[in-house]
Amino acid sequence: MARPRKPLLSRDRIVGAASALVDAEGLDAVSTRRLAAELGVSGPSLYNHFRNKDEILDAVADAVSAKVDLSMFDASDPRDWRTALHDWAVSYRAALTEHPNVVPVLARGPGRRPAGLKVADAVFGAMVRAGWPPVRATHIGALMRYFITGSALGSFAGGFVDDETAYDPSDYPHLGQAHLLAERQEKIDEGAFETGLRALLDGLTAQYEAGARAERARTAPADGS
Repeated sequence: MARPRKPLLSRDRIVGAASALVDAEGLDAVSTRRLAAELGVSGPSLYNHFRNKDEILDAVADAVSAKVDLSMFDASDPRDWRTALHDWAVSYRAALTEHPNVVPVLARGPGRRPAGLKVADAVFGAMVRAGWPPVRATHIGALMRYFITGSALGSFAGGFVDDETAYDPSDYPHLGQAHLLAERQEKIDEGAFETGLRALLDGLTAQYEAGARAERARTAPADGS
């Protein structure tokens, strides 16, 4: 009987194996030697698809970016710019929280990654189309990336131990309930994200409305008619 053929090595197989390693063990776990062993191939065969480890990690990061919903930025989508930013931010954070170990790569920006560049293009284009000046649209894209990736880099609630004795009231009079934070991690972190996102969007909305008022005043007839 003929021996079953091994699946052909491909970029997708390499990225899938690297993604699994990053999720399970972190960025430092990825090496061409380790990946070759996981895939059952020789190390040099990986170089037919990627030049080095950094390119592999870029592809892993881009696979995460590709999961982010961008439909709200389509010109045909009825959502206004504020709702679109909110819904996109929620989708973006959800993708990152599924793969937190790759967030440091994403936080460096899109570089040459196609999916990452599509995200940047969609956000910028939608903000300009909504009436934001290009420089402000750039600021908004940067601001949103700082906020979303920062929220996914680590858990605030998870940073507190669940040992009540760690919070001596004589030293920390206001942390009497801090030992409960870890067990409520997801709810607290999601609440914090939504609180921050609403505050951020409220501030942007105030700027947008002030800019619209200033533009109306600038273009109004001198006689007020």
